[in-house]
Amino acid sequence: MRVCPSCKYANFEGVLFCEDCGAALAGVPSTTTQALEMTDEGAGKQTWGTARFNDNSAIVIHFRETEVAPVILTPEDEMTMGRYDGTSPNVPTLDLTPFGAYEKGVSRMHAAIRRGDGSLNLVDLGSVNGTFLNGQRLIPNRPHVLRDGDEVKFGKLMCHVYFKALNKPPQIPPPLPPKQ
Repeated sequence: MRVCPSCKYANFEGVLFCEDCGAALAGVPSTTTQALEMTDEGAGKQTWGTARFNDNSAIVIHFRETEVAPVILTPEDEMTMGRYDGTSPNVPTLDLTPFGAYEKGVSRMHAAIRRGDGSLNLVDLGSVNGTFLNGQRLIPNRPHVLRDGDEVKFGKLMCHVYFKALNKPPQIPPPLPPKQ
């Protein structure tokens, strides 16, 4: 990690400019990681949510540091996220502008959620400021499995993604025709 001398943000190794404030990190030494004693505490516990996403599920996106209510989406085969500015012909499925997207470095077409085979994948669409899944920057155009409870960051816009079962009424079969 390289700690920015200006804002004290902990940046990953190899970063030349602070991901938080943009200050140059040339000459900033790396910090060493303290070795921790490993214990059996937490062994066998699931540390992430399910990746299973059914036809009767919805996505709930809760944006941090905003007063806006969580967004609930019933996903299509692909949903794009970004900010709409009126000049681009591309309109994202989910416009992140109300969540401070411009100020937080969200691209016009930033990322996508793609549905397939009972799961969802998050894909960075070559955004300028990156898409992060649980703190890891995604490689552009490479799908990553999205799980219930994951933390996603579009530039500096942070949210949590949850899967919610929809309450669909049970399908009642039509009555059988009378016997003749």
